[in-house]
Amino acid sequence: MMNFIYRLFLAFSATYLIVVVYLIKEKYILTIFEDYPVVLSHILFVVIPIALTYLSFFILPSLAKATIAKTSIIDIELANNTFLPTYLGYFFVSLGVTDIETLIFIFIIIYLFTYLSQTLYFNPLFLLFGFHFYFLTNTDQVKIFLITRKSIKKPQEFDFNNLRRINDFTFIDTEK
Repeated sequence: MMNFIYRLFLAFSATYLIVVVYLIKEKYILTIFEDYPVVLSHILFVVIPIALTYLSFFILPSLAKATIAKTSIIDIELANNTFLPTYLGYFFVSLGVTDIETLIFIFIIIYLFTYLSQTLYFNPLFLLFGFHFYFLTNTDQVKIFLITRKSIKKPQEFDFNNLRRINDFTFIDTEK
């Protein structure tokens, strides 16, 4: 159950950036900040997905534990930049939206597709917290997506004993 909630949370915090870009583009001001510069509202809009991503780290201990034997890894590939085109696409979509109703509809569609089709759960905000993204290929030729704070050049240099399983092919390393 917590795994399901965590995946919902990851998809939301990653796709909410669409809303942030739209609100900033429209110079939307929160009513509590009406008498202040518009930048205060914009800062809050940016802080919300960052805070949600940070909160997701507190859910991690409830996910199933997992390990990956370093001897089972035959290839490693940095994946940090692999998803940049997708997120740039999200930004361009949000820049083209002309009203809030359309934004809500588009957000729901993108969120659902992200949640239903995503096996990797890439969240660009993890980069702000020092995480890196890697594709690991094991001896069975299965590609695994690893989210970790470690900078990995050779998988044989690291033990992966403190992983949490997001799904069968995606893991997050809880070690620093």
